[in-house]
This record gives sequence, structure tokens and C-alpha cells, in this order.
Amino acid sequence: MSCAAGTIAAAGACLGYAVRGRSSTFLAPSMYRGDPSRSELAITFDDGPSESTPALLRILEEHRVRATFFMCGANVRRLPGVAREVLAAGHEIGNHSDTHARFDFKSPDFIYRELALAQDAIHAATGLQPGLFRAPYGVRWFGLRHAQRRLGLTGVMWTVIGRDWSLPGGRVAQRLIGGAANGGVLCLHDGRTIHAAPDIRNTIDAVRAALPRLLDKGFEFRTAGDLFYAPQAYAAQS
Repeated sequence: MSCAAGTIAAAGACLGYAVRGRSSTFLAPSMYRGDPSRSELAITFDDGPSESTPALLRILEEHRVRATFFMCGANVRRLPGVAREVLAAGHEIGNHSDTHARFDFKSPDFIYRELALAQDAIHAATGLQPGLFRAPYGVRWFGLRHAQRRLGLTGVMWTVIGRDWSLPGGRVAQRLIGGAANGGVLCLHDGRTIHAAPDIRNTIDAVRAALPRLLDKGFEFRTAGDLFYAPQAYAAQS
């Protein structure tokens, strides 16, 4: 490999890490885990709210688990009552963009509008201004740092992703249970991008199976905000 080719490959690898690396803060402030000395987890849900979100709320209530729901503005405008139900049940709400578009190769103005429109939709439905944001597909891009700063948002990635959009519930549960570790952030989905009435049975089955197992292992559940910003929160997010 020539020096030029090697340089290009290295630059591509660095950009790929900046865009998708779960611990990267290059393109915007971001966190992905809590204190590794504490037996705590955050369970998070992306792409909602959906018509099936209340089914998840019932399971979480049964186990007295609080979660963080990263909501798409388009879905909040479609189902504002469900968004309010999530908040009334004691859960945390975060911003997951307006239309769930990928941000790579998008303009800074496009990225800002996606975050701002979602922020406005969530506030209109719930009265809440979220402080946390998760990028659709985990893809960050140039301009995101400025958008997050203007809107007072901190990015959140994950330590375990369930792949509940494609795997059966049992396998999703295995991924969550096998990958759980102190300070971990579990990523699931209570919607499927901005589709109406999505089929999230895999997610529901996985949560029903995994929560009691994780609680039996001694894990306590926190919202992502509590996991990161509690007084003992893990400061080094690298």
C-alpha cells in the first residue's frame, strides 16, 4: 500500500469512528455508559412513541423500572397522548430527531432543523424540554455539535444494542442479558422509524424476558440522565 493510500485509509477509519464510534465525542458531546463500579443499567427505547408503547409501559411498571424514551417528533405529533403517558409514568424523554433521517452528508441546517422540530413537538405535547439526544442509526455528522449546543442537548449512545428490529424476542433478550455490565446502556426500539402502528412484538417479548433476569442478577435500573448525571456519575466517557 502506498503512503497516499495508507493515509486515505487511516483518514477513512478515523472518520468512521467519529461518525459511529459509541465512545466518540469528536462531532458532538456524547455519553455511552455510567459508572462501571456500580451495578446500574439504563434501558432506552428509540423511534417512538408508537401505538404499542403502552404495552411496554405496563411491563416496566410491573417491574418498577424507569426507562428513557428517545422520541421522533413526527411520532409525537401523531401520538401526543402516548408521549404524555410515558412522562406521566415517570420515564425520561429524549430527542431522537424529527423524521429519523440519517445525518451523514447532510447540511448543518438540516441537522439543526431535525433536532429543533423534535424538540418543539415534545415540548408541545408534554411541556418538557429534553436534555438528551440520540442520533438516528447512531450516526453523527458535522454540524451536530452546534445544533446540540443551541438546543442544550447531550448525545447518548449505548453499550448494548438489541437489534430488536430484526431478531426474535428470545435472541434480543439474550443479547441484553449477555451484554449487560455495570453502567451499561441498553438500546431497544418502541417504534420502527416513523411508521404508524409498527410491529414491535420482538421488543415486547425481549423486555418481558430480560427484565426479571437482569433484576435477579442484581442490576438496578436508572434513566439515562440519572445514570450519567447522578453525583457519582462516571466522568471519563472515553
